[in-house]
Amino acid sequence: MDWYQLSNTDQIDSPAIVVYKDRIIQNIALLKTMIDDIQRLRPHVKTNKMSEVVQLMQEAGIQRYKCATIAEAEMLGMVKAKDVLLAYQPVGPKVIRLLELVQRYPDTIFSCLVDNKVAGEAISAVFAAQQRKLPVYLDLNVGMNRTGIKPDETALSLYQYLHTLPGIEPIGLHAYDGHLHDTEMDIRKRRCDEAYAPVPVLQKAIVTAGLPEPVIVAGGSPTFPIHAARPHIECSPGTFVFWDWGYAKNLPEQAFQWAAVVLSRVVSIIDGQLLCLDLGHKSVAAENPQPRVHFLNAPEARPVSQSEEHLVLRVADTAAYPIGTVFYGIPLHICPTIALYEKVYVAEDHVYSATWKVIARDRQIIL
Repeated sequence: MDWYQLSNTDQIDSPAIVVYKDRIIQNIALLKTMIDDIQRLRPHVKTNKMSEVVQLMQEAGIQRYKCATIAEAEMLGMVKAKDVLLAYQPVGPKVIRLLELVQRYPDTIFSCLVDNKVAGEAISAVFAAQQRKLPVYLDLNVGMNRTGIKPDETALSLYQYLHTLPGIEPIGLHAYDGHLHDTEMDIRKRRCDEAYAPVPVLQKAIVTAGLPEPVIVAGGSPTFPIHAARPHIECSPGTFVFWDWGYAKNLPEQAFQWAAVVLSRVVSIIDGQLLCLDLGHKSVAAENPQPRVHFLNAPEARPVSQSEEHLVLRVADTAAYPIGTVFYGIPLHICPTIALYEKVYVAEDHVYSATWKVIARDRQIIL
């Protein structure tokens, strides 16, 4: 049997996500070999959103994590993660929810991002009222043009101002370069180095101004090998645990294995070349153009159309795929695909034997 095939698919309703535990463990082990100090790893949990996956990383010695939502932060608190950076600037009710996390999970150090005075003041007011001081990272815009402040003198002034607020404590700089995903490593490295260059300059200016040296958290999966080669900074890959078709194509220097597939079935045969799967765009990330999934056991299949619950494919001969045939696919983008499912089926030795709840897919768990 091929690595992805299961002997008991009759027990799995489709569409579904199947994750392969041994491969997840192998991917975590590979990640550790790609950096000189495991304490510099701060994996992003937005990809997996599962307590069990985080616990596998904890068992491997990884202590620090990054997340994007309050629910993901809460999941990390529930498993007593040592250090959690909410890589988001909380606004409005999210500030209260973050305070509640800090109060509920005292074994975890929580922090968040700030990129302006107004947000910093609001966060400070909430935490100061409870005689608390929240660690924060200054969010830097290094070319993503999504959030953050440019790493220049204005950023230095903001960092100094945040130090005057009673309810927060600036401890670091956050530089996410998610706009860099060139397939050619030389080009990606050059662009990454150019984007990152002002960050250590800002770090030095902060120290010169008499403040403690800030920690730097930088990069995601595409630039992980580049930042991992820099001394001291923390790195935040996330997709490595499952990998996907997009990164496998675009990041050939990273040897992570696919560890999650979408499982679907043929539900209708249209003619000699067209068939339909139960894999609509409610079941696989739909933000990219087709093809959005590559089928391991039908690599010649080409998408014709997709709607909410259906995916029509063209194949050489539909006689090879009778009604009920199981298709195993690697999503182009695994992170938002995982978020479409309430649970995953866990496979070991070609058998599905457990399920894991995608506990942080919702906006709230308890808080």
